[in-house]
Amino acid sequence: MSTTRPTILITNDDGYLSDGIRAMEEGLSTLGDVYMVAPESEQSGASHSLTLSRPLRIRQIDERHWAVDGTPTDCVTLALNQILPPESRPAVCCSGINHGANLGDDATYSGTVAGALESTILGVPGLAFSLASYRDQDFTESVKVVVDVTRKALEEGLPVWTLLNVNIPKGIPRGFRVTKQGFKDARPVISEHMDPRGKPYYWIGELREGFRAEGNTDFEAVDEGYVSITPMRSDLTSHSGIKRLENWNTEF
Repeated sequence: MSTTRPTILITNDDGYLSDGIRAMEEGLSTLGDVYMVAPESEQSGASHSLTLSRPLRIRQIDERHWAVDGTPTDCVTLALNQILPPESRPAVCCSGINHGANLGDDATYSGTVAGALESTILGVPGLAFSLASYRDQDFTESVKVVVDVTRKALEEGLPVWTLLNVNIPKGIPRGFRVTKQGFKDARPVISEHMDPRGKPYYWIGELREGFRAEGNTDFEAVDEGYVSITPMRSDLTSHSGIKRLENWNTEF
């Protein structure tokens, strides 16, 4: 039996100094050799953006830590194609632990999910982890979930082109549920202010009114105290929509 420890790549969107990624690194070190390539500064809401309009800079901190002045997608792309040598090809990429949930529609904005998605696209299984708490964050239980899910992914593998979006409730979870992506009930709130020179600036916020209870969604699982594990992929095709559009009589 081989005793070689797997290589584990970690990234996030909260920055390389965040408490979440540091806690995750410590936990995953029990499973393999961990390498961190993460943003120099916070990139929350960066989604799956790739920096093409300016050069990127990589700062090596030590032999296993790098900071990139770009997005999570930039970090994973550089890690797998520039920073890590071929012999250190990761067995899995873990993104997180995010400071706050990435449930339902919010997954499309999430830099945390995007890091795992980019890894999956580039052939390395991706796992995104988020703690559904915004105050008094304690990552103790979240790290246990990260280790358990990552161990299972290393042992069993994942379906091809599939990443796992894992959302962890605050406190001690009641268990795990495999879920579908839900939908939130929310509306944007735009706050207008004036700078010292008399020019307006704006903050984009959101007023959340809950979520749609559709049965077995990520929202419902976390709301009931369970870890939500949602399989996702980059294919955005509406397959039901294809059949409906095939019935159009319009000539293009």
